[in-house]
Amino acid sequence: MFEHFDWLGALRSSPVMLALVISAVLTVGYVLERLIYFAVRGGSADQALTLALGSLRTGNEEEALRVLNRCTHPFGSVAVEMLRASNASAEAAEEKLRIALSGQRMLLERHLGLIGTLGRTTPLVGLLGTVWGTMRALHEMSRPSIEGSSLLASGVAEALMTTAAGLAIAVPALFLFNHFTRHVGDQLTVAENHARTLRLEAEAAHVHRSRERAA
Repeated sequence: MFEHFDWLGALRSSPVMLALVISAVLTVGYVLERLIYFAVRGGSADQALTLALGSLRTGNEEEALRVLNRCTHPFGSVAVEMLRASNASAEAAEEKLRIALSGQRMLLERHLGLIGTLGRTTPLVGLLGTVWGTMRALHEMSRPSIEGSSLLASGVAEALMTTAAGLAIAVPALFLFNHFTRHVGDQLTVAENHARTLRLEAEAAHVHRSRERAA
């Protein structure tokens, strides 16, 4: 069926099909951009936490900061802010944590809203093309001396292609949107939990050094 469909003719005659093609290109572009970005930000938070904790326990906070700066996982950036606020009050440190997590969320969720919007709207755009194409086929069928049944069948088949195209774009777009959203949530949860663990260790190290100096 698809091999006999006149795609170029549909693009020329149907602005809805052209809109769906543009939506497909945008969806693929945004998905690829996010896949590359998540691959770059996919460092090991557990390994960075272990190394940073080891450096803090030996009193080498500068080395811990270097380890965290090299970590590409969102935990690295969040933990750097937490270490720099290790001497601040609990309220100030909590506020810095929230600000750091919010900044990472903005970076991680970039373009996700567009992917979700395209996934939700392309079926409606395809349905619009189907309705418009069916109305056009019925209008053409009403002309005299034209075989109505064959024209209606071909016109409706052509019109239904927009709905099929819309669904073909929407299904993977929504699947990837949900996957990316879950991935962002997981990364931010790990970043927050590890950053709190690191802050507790930094506070304990400060208390220990203070006691040693007092002794």
